[in-house]
Amino acid sequence: MTAFTPLPIPAAALDELRAVDDSGRPLQPYTAREDGVPLECVGSPLRCCLRSIEPGERVALVSYAPLRRWATATGAAPGAYEEVGPVFIHAEECGGPQEAGRQPFARPGALRTIRRYNAEGHIVGGRLFEIPEDAEPGFERAFEEAFADPEVALVHVRALEYGCFQYEVRRP
Repeated sequence: MTAFTPLPIPAAALDELRAVDDSGRPLQPYTAREDGVPLECVGSPLRCCLRSIEPGERVALVSYAPLRRWATATGAAPGAYEEVGPVFIHAEECGGPQEAGRQPFARPGALRTIRRYNAEGHIVGGRLFEIPEDAEPGFERAFEEAFADPEVALVHVRALEYGCFQYEVRRP
């Protein structure tokens, strides 16, 4: 168990994204298939429940601005730092993560960025992180390093390959 909790997309945000995503597009759900039709997604991360997509699940690829609702709730003003990018979610409510506290999508050797944000939602640093064989302690050290800076309010973990938002970790 880690002191740094990985957070999925909040339920209220998921409700909004299932109607209209953060780029203004209506939800376009489909069934995940092994053959990749209509979109290659089996094994991809679901940001609603922090696990991988399995064949036969109803999913959707939506545009998501991970800082947007946090900024509204905290009074932050991320400005140009408010990025919008693609994420997979279940097309219907799924109940969220089943393994609370564990770092999701922790495939050894995968490359991540640990991006740090201050209370205004501005990027204040980050680092490249290669997931080690013993992933949990590796993430723990990376988050300890990030939150050692008192200016850091939250961290986004992103996939290096595509830059996609994976999940958020807030200051404990």
